Amino acid sequence: MKSTKFWIIVISAALVLSGISAAAVLSWRGSGEVACIYQDGVLLRKIHLDTVTAPYTFTVTWTDGQKNTVLVEPGRICVSHADCPDQICVRTGWLSDGLTPIVCLPNHLSIRIQSNTSDAAVQ
Repeated sequence: MKSTKFWIIVISAALVLSGISAAAVLSWRGSGEVACIYQDGVLLRKIHLDTVTAPYTFTVTWTDGQKNTVLVEPGRICVSHADCPDQICVRTGWLSDGLTPIVCLPNHLSIRIQSNTSDAAVQ
């Protein structure tokens, strides 16, 4: 009986500590998100989404003249317009976490969210 109580206490303590650790990691991960815009594997721009105060757009042009218009708002980013035929990048919608990237294969563009790092430059 004493052995069972011991294991119940140990397992309960482990679950409580796991919950506290998960909450701390999620709250830390949620702040300081940086959108990294790549074209053909080259980093073009890093944007600290938590410091954006007003919406703005910019255009990324591929070598053949194809363009992607990127819309940035506080805490999120999307491709609002693209010259590519499939429009997958536009239909992906808003990106505000690091779960899935926005990708435009015809224009070799990808946008990924990463946690804030000390060397991330705001542009």
